[in-house]
Amino acid sequence: MITESLSVRVAGKYQAAEDVVGLELVDPAGGLLPEFSPGAHIDVHLPGGFIRQYSLLNDCLQRAHFLIGVLREPQSRGGSIAVHDQVQVGDLLRISPPRNRFPLVPAARSLLFAGGIGITPLLCMARRLLATGAAFDLHYSCRTRERAAFLDEIQGTALAAHARVHFDDEPQTALDARTVLAGAGADTHVYVCGPSGYIDFILGQARGAGVDEARLHFERFALDEDQRPAAPAEGDTAFQVRLASTGEVFDIPADETITSALDRQGVFIPVSCEEGICGTCLTGVREGIPDHRDTYLTDAEHAANDQFTPCCSRARTPMLVLDL
Repeated sequence: MITESLSVRVAGKYQAAEDVVGLELVDPAGGLLPEFSPGAHIDVHLPGGFIRQYSLLNDCLQRAHFLIGVLREPQSRGGSIAVHDQVQVGDLLRISPPRNRFPLVPAARSLLFAGGIGITPLLCMARRLLATGAAFDLHYSCRTRERAAFLDEIQGTALAAHARVHFDDEPQTALDARTVLAGAGADTHVYVCGPSGYIDFILGQARGAGVDEARLHFERFALDEDQRPAAPAEGDTAFQVRLASTGEVFDIPADETITSALDRQGVFIPVSCEEGICGTCLTGVREGIPDHRDTYLTDAEHAANDQFTPCCSRARTPMLVLDL
């Protein structure tokens, strides 16, 4: 579970595209912010008690500030609305140190595919690849030019020589992913971020082109309705959790998530996505076997059974002893 945080000041807020704002975050004392690597994100604590994850889009060597981009989500549960309507220049926010589940791997060539607001981690990657002289191409797909965030920072800089933009309402710009990926050599790594349908499409095209799984990298910001974990689900049963620090035992009903049941009984675990994709609620497991329902942990991490995401996962054993 992530508990460490630091204070930052909102030094700038600007319109990056239709329904997208950019935030510049700085150290209130004028110092350097923590180191990070391309693909990293931070947890941001927002007005209303929301915690949301946003990718860092500036060059990772620019530690005088962090830059993030936030899309106003039509189905927002409050986080994106808080950023757009409440956060103002001068505000102090709490953030987590950067962490990275979507790292850039050294390779002879990289292909970057961004859909919509998925441009944010890939823009950071593209900046680092450009700075190091690496071979790469960036493909950025969006519904319209007006909705393409940070487009000027791509087309108005040296990144333009490596970038191709694709818009739904401009058929002549259509992305031919099959052809692009057919040219991926054995030393090419593929990165994709954006809506789940876009990610699945690019991954499918890459696999069809013979790109092996070790060279496919992706990050989801949200799941489509049919991909969301059923928590609780039909057939789920009740179980118990014990806190390792105090020995207290709590009942988890069959029809309630662990985070909700514990919160109701006075034990708070920070949550954000509630879908098992962000890792905000990640909690250690001392004893028992979790029923993993997340997409955040790897298969190897699932097999270790020493941590899980209680926002959506449950238990395969009558009791779980949690590292709380």
